[in-house]
Parts: sequence; structure tokens; C-alpha cells
Amino acid sequence: MNKGELIEIIAQEADLSKAAAGRALEAILSNIVKTVAKKQDVQITGFGSFKAVKRPSRTGRNPSTGVAIKIAATTVPRFTAGTAFKAAVAKKKS
Repeated sequence: MNKGELIEIIAQEADLSKAAAGRALEAILSNIVKTVAKKQDVQITGFGSFKAVKRPSRTGRNPSTGVAIKIAATTVPRFTAGTAFKAAVAKKKS
């Protein structure tokens, strides 16, 4: 599913126009990004949580030359699925 398909589903299920559904989705996503960028967690009960996690510096290898390179420490976003989300996926698999 891509963003356009998600907007169509939101529009149908929430009885909104596609434009309104698109604005709602954009508002949700942009606020999640802004909050996690400020190093604050976003928790959506039953769905999951988004958080910023520090990744330490490490040594990597250039795949074409094999030379060791230093990869700098950085902060990356991380999503952890909630219990209800995990349960729903596990049921579909069986």
C-alpha cells in the first residue's frame, strides 16, 4: 500500500474528501516527525511507538575496496509495534 491508497481508504472510512484525508494524513505524519526530531516519544496505544535512538559510531568496510571506514554516531528514528499490532499480524500469518 502506498500513500495514495492510504488516503483513499481514509477518505472512504472516515467519509471525507480525498483532499481532506490527505491533509489529515500529512498533519499526522508531520507531527510524528517533528516530535521524534525533538527526541520525544510518540506512543499510539495498540499501534506502536516512535522514538529517536542514538546509534554509536562504528567501523564499516567499503564494499568495493575493502578499506575500513569510520561511520559516525547518529540519531535514527525507531518504530516498535504495539501488542495489538503484533497480534493482528501474527493471526494473518497463521
